[in-house]
Amino acid sequence: MSNTANLELPLVMASQAQKHVTVNNALARLDAAVQMTLNSLSVTVPPASAVEGAVYAVPVGASGDWAGEIGKLAVFSNGGWDFVAPKRGWRGWVADAGQAVLHDGMGWVPHAVAVSANGAASLFEVIEIDVPISAGASLTTADVIPARSVVFGVTGIVTTTLTGTVGTWKLGVPGGSGQYGSGLGASLGSWVEGLSGQPQAFYAPTPLLIEAESGTFAGGDIRLAVHIFRMQVPRV
Repeated sequence: MSNTANLELPLVMASQAQKHVTVNNALARLDAAVQMTLNSLSVTVPPASAVEGAVYAVPVGASGDWAGEIGKLAVFSNGGWDFVAPKRGWRGWVADAGQAVLHDGMGWVPHAVAVSANGAASLFEVIEIDVPISAGASLTTADVIPARSVVFGVTGIVTTTLTGTVGTWKLGVPGGSGQYGSGLGASLGSWVEGLSGQPQAFYAPTPLLIEAESGTFAGGDIRLAVHIFRMQVPRV
């Protein structure tokens, strides 16, 4: 193997001349591109067919070659597992969950931007849903806004043209009709970028409300994303 698995850094070969050229090239690429991608935070059984360079965060309940390594990073290297203890402040991306994480010294905190010494955290998150539009004048989604969260805004895009007699539509919440946009187009690619007038706190799980402003819906699809802030309390 002439390059590393993740960042494809050049490796020094045996008896290679001018080794410093290869080393400096590797350091420069590492300095520019280093990233941590964790395959998963929840897998407890070491994969039998892990690829070279795969990284997993070892969770509680881990077994097999990971037993006794809880909290560490399991790195598949040269056909076996190498373990690295992460430090407070390390950041990564969890591939199977599609979310950023921050290590607070005790564990990985999803969506964290900042953490305190005792685990209090500021969490910024985007929650995305695909909404099939059913026949009628309005549609209430499942609860998508979590309890005890602050919403900065809602964005969205029409992924399948809205059919029926609908001309334009609006987006809001129950009790806040059109709060996040009105006069919105029904054609493929029509979008909404609705800001809260000021960041709005929701204390209970809350759905979104989609309403036809004229006519009625017959079908179509809309992809919506809620941009929120939440807090995590400190540990005892």
